[in-house]
Amino acid sequence: MSVFMTMEAAGDPKAMEQYAADNKEKMQTVLAAAKRHGLIAHRFHGSDDGTKLLVVDEWPDRQSFEAFFQEMQSELGPMFAAARVTAQIAPTFWRELSTHDAYGWGV
Repeated sequence: MSVFMTMEAAGDPKAMEQYAADNKEKMQTVLAAAKRHGLIAHRFHGSDDGTKLLVVDEWPDRQSFEAFFQEMQSELGPMFAAARVTAQIAPTFWRELSTHDAYGWGV
């Protein structure tokens, strides 16, 4: 069963989008590395008030994400700095619960 990984941080969503627009090749390099480590799905989100970033990923397992994250620190650090993230961010891992009401995502 796959896991979801989230990272939430105070930061500037518009600055993140600008970094991505200005650094498309770097963004694709990071994505390619994530895929090599097994990434299933990925999205960046920004809060409506423009003060927070949220990363939502789906990975085969926690270890796959951790191997990717360790390998790509030199690329991820400048990305988050450009988005004005100043505090250390830590991933949270989530497992699907068996609640008998699953809907969407190919159920």
